[in-house]
Amino acid sequence: MHFNWKKALIVILDLALAVYLVLAMTSFNKPDETAKLCTKVSINIADENTNGFLSAKEIKRILEKNKLYPLEKHMQNINPRDIEDVLKTSSFVNTVQCYKTQNGHVCIQITQRLPVVRIMNVKGENYYLDDEGGIMPNSKYTSDLIIATGYINQGFAKSYLAPLTEVLMANEFWKNQIVQINILPDLGVELVPRVGEHIIFIGYLPQSKDDATRKVLITDYINKKLERLEKFYQYGLNTAGWNKYHYISLEFDNQIICKKTVKSMPVYTPPAPKTEEKKDSTATIKKDTIKQDNNKKTV
Repeated sequence: MHFNWKKALIVILDLALAVYLVLAMTSFNKPDETAKLCTKVSINIADENTNGFLSAKEIKRILEKNKLYPLEKHMQNINPRDIEDVLKTSSFVNTVQCYKTQNGHVCIQITQRLPVVRIMNVKGENYYLDDEGGIMPNSKYTSDLIIATGYINQGFAKSYLAPLTEVLMANEFWKNQIVQINILPDLGVELVPRVGEHIIFIGYLPQSKDDATRKVLITDYINKKLERLEKFYQYGLNTAGWNKYHYISLEFDNQIICKKTVKSMPVYTPPAPKTEEKKDSTATIKKDTIKQDNNKKTV
């Protein structure tokens, strides 16, 4: 058997070239970091102005607390995975990505959880519900969110309040018009609008043990109620006046029950007696009496 040295040499050269290219690319992507220091930390938070839970200052505080803030540290000692793991423990962080660059920069990309409703129930609990039905703790966050009050536990919030709020937030008009959701002791649902001095009762949300089925049922139920309410606003309240009714019930499909606002009559308050004039009159009478007595003595 004849061995082809020429082909073998070509194969060896190809392998050597491949190894060289791999090593060259690796060294290019991972330059020597032994002497390099981190000169800049870039923290980018998506929707920072909209959500407002997190800020670059807060992220820096978390990293400094855990002794992971990378500025002026050796690049070889900075582990992006450690930074990601620490930031993921925050209740307000949705996703986080950290990486190093060749010029000594550390970049941190963060997306926040999106709150959609603030819950303040009868037990005094105060927390947020995000757009995925997750519970978020109370914070200094101040935004124009819908507030849910009344008889709400976390199970009801996740299973029923979340899809209800999702429908309201999906519509630009109702997102701005509804400012409060109130859950009654029997789990009836009331809505408090921004415009108009009335409360809207929409009835009771459909129930189901299956999450997907329940969400579909609630979404369909709320959309039908809001469609009827929008027509009532358009053809009823625009004519009768937005403050004519104080309670509007949409519980039943074929009718809208309204309770008129009762205007209280003004109470008449009589004027206070003029005590000063009486004192002057009395004083005058006394003076006249004294004069008469003096005249009598003279006579």
